[in-house]
Amino acid sequence: MVHGNRFLHVVAGLLMLGLSGATKKEAVKNNSGVQPAGQCGTWVKEPEGGLFTSPNYPNKYPPERECIYIIEAPPRQCIDLFFDEKYSIEPSWECKFDHIEVRDGPFGFSPIIGRYCGQQNPPYIRSSGRYLWIKFVADGELEAMGFSASYNFTAEFWIRVSLK
Repeated sequence: MVHGNRFLHVVAGLLMLGLSGATKKEAVKNNSGVQPAGQCGTWVKEPEGGLFTSPNYPNKYPPERECIYIIEAPPRQCIDLFFDEKYSIEPSWECKFDHIEVRDGPFGFSPIIGRYCGQQNPPYIRSSGRYLWIKFVADGELEAMGFSASYNFTAEFWIRVSLK
């Protein structure tokens, strides 16, 4: 039954992706202003890397949002993710309210890298493979400036060599 539960997680993750308004994009360098009102998130597949932001950045993000960004690198490459220093997400203990969650893979059940909030921008992040799953959540209470993140790609070969 373990495989059945995993299948349900995959289906639930794909449904969340569809319900979040995420779509596969081929040529979007900054998706902060291209989504219809009330939607956010995207599937990002840029050959040279790019940029994405929370809704309304650098102004306050709107309440009650969940945005899922999936970054896909070319084959045999991994992702380097950098958050801009101009960063502000409502702070809370264990980031229970507004937060950014980063996972190492294309799904909401991929291994978690970290959950971030507050005034300190998250550290540099490198994926172990060709996907990162990033979720931004805003509850209905306090809003802040949000975030801007940039990413580029690195050949996996160099990572494997440096780890030996």
